[in-house]
Amino acid sequence: MNSTMIKPGAGRKLKNRTSFGQSVRNSLTMAYRGLLKIRRTPEQLFDVTLQPIIFTLMFTYIFGGAISGDVLSYLPVIIPGILVQTVITTSIVTGVQLREDMDKGVFDRFKSLPIARIAPLAGALLADTVRYTIATVLTFTMGFIMGYRPEGGLGHVAIAALLVIACAWAISWIFAFFGVIARTASSVQGISMIVLFPLTFLSNAFVPVDTMPDWLQWFVKINPISHLVTAVRDLANSGTVGWDLSISLIGSAVIVAIFAPLTVRAYMRRT
Repeated sequence: MNSTMIKPGAGRKLKNRTSFGQSVRNSLTMAYRGLLKIRRTPEQLFDVTLQPIIFTLMFTYIFGGAISGDVLSYLPVIIPGILVQTVITTSIVTGVQLREDMDKGVFDRFKSLPIARIAPLAGALLADTVRYTIATVLTFTMGFIMGYRPEGGLGHVAIAALLVIACAWAISWIFAFFGVIARTASSVQGISMIVLFPLTFLSNAFVPVDTMPDWLQWFVKINPISHLVTAVRDLANSGTVGWDLSISLIGSAVIVAIFAPLTVRAYMRRT
């Protein structure tokens, strides 16, 4: 009898060990899978295609005259606000689709493949950046059609777009965590809306802060969404970089530092 014995489960542990490079390749493959899902079911993009158009038209023509006197004067205010509101809201889909895939047993089938266990989660988060990019481009395009001319120039507009996409990706880790620990996809969406809607509407995205009651202004001024909107306005409208940009980047880094390990840990336990 061979004196060297293999402990039960050792082969499975060895199989799950993957190098960093292989994990990256597997994650990119899973991200490509997510893009194929969007191509086969384009209705998944309704929220990032129709919402920017509808919200921009609706908010601009309803509130433009009352807040800024006319539509053109309101566009530099509302376009950055709509951009942040639309892209951040889109990040909810990450958690909802993650929960749906787990409920359908998709991730159980992935476990039988020789891939890194983290790849399906990382791939889903990467694929959703395409959704944020589409929403960002459409919002700026819609604003341009309506007469919005950002004085910051194309370069600063591109930086503002990258800032919003990066912040949305960071926030998607929160909703991914909800998607892993929640019981149903509908509960993920419900919890996410309860968290996100007060933050987006109780901000400076749509109306000036000084028009609000004093007791509400203190919350709006510390609201991270307000800092992000202000940073986008500074970049797009005047080409300036202020403290709000730093606050937005620091806040995003803190979110990822907290929720990425929590999400990965919960995901590993559930899968």
